[in-house]
Amino acid sequence: MELEPDDIRPLINRAKRAHGHLAKVISMMEEGTECEDVITQLSAVLKALEKTGFGIVATGLQQCIAAGDGPDSVDVKKMEKLFLGLA
Repeated sequence: MELEPDDIRPLINRAKRAHGHLAKVISMMEEGTECEDVITQLSAVLKALEKTGFGIVATGLQQCIAAGDGPDSVDVKKMEKLFLGLA
């Protein structure tokens, strides 16, 4: 399953924001910022990446269904593996 960049533009933007946010977390660690503040920001990065991953799986599933003969055309095991890889 290949994803078209135009179809996942919001997910790409979310990943880019998470990338920038992670850079800030690294800077906070290098500057000796309070542990609680670093963990709070790192948690936000992790949530953003999780949402991005689940969005990619959801988009891929929609594309598989649209391209095939409905839900029966989806490789359920493959989609399950992708989904569980994020869990």
